[in-house]
Amino acid sequence: MAEKKTAGAFDIRTLIGGLLGLYGVVLTVMGLWFTPAAEKEKVDGSNLNLEVGIGLIVVAGVFITWALLRPIRVPAEPSPPQ
Repeated sequence: MAEKKTAGAFDIRTLIGGLLGLYGVVLTVMGLWFTPAAEKEKVDGSNLNLEVGIGLIVVAGVFITWALLRPIRVPAEPSPPQ
């Protein structure tokens, strides 16, 4: 049986999780320190930057956990053309 390796950093779930996490951190920081009261009043006093940022961080954690628990296995060497 051929040896198999994991896709690792090239797994699309890792890339998506990383990007969502990055955007989530940016929105969370914006929501905590850089959202003025006038912007909050536009959405009935809710801090949407903070809420969406936390949601994105949670979803990013799900993607990265999924990639770690169920890695994609690829052949160590490519099969010869037929």
